[in-house]
Amino acid sequence: MSKTGLEQAPDDIKLAVDLIYLLESNKVAPETVLKALDIVRADFEKKAQGQNN
Repeated sequence: MSKTGLEQAPDDIKLAVDLIYLLESNKVAPETVLKALDIVRADFEKKAQGQNN
């Protein structure tokens, strides 16, 4: 049994696809998504820096 392309994709790609589906399914405005992603990115960059120290 062969896996589909998405099943073989790296975790970051799988997560991105899931997030896009969730946001589009809920009809979230693109401007809102971009603002929220800025907040999420900043939060996770701080967390990543904390792991590296």
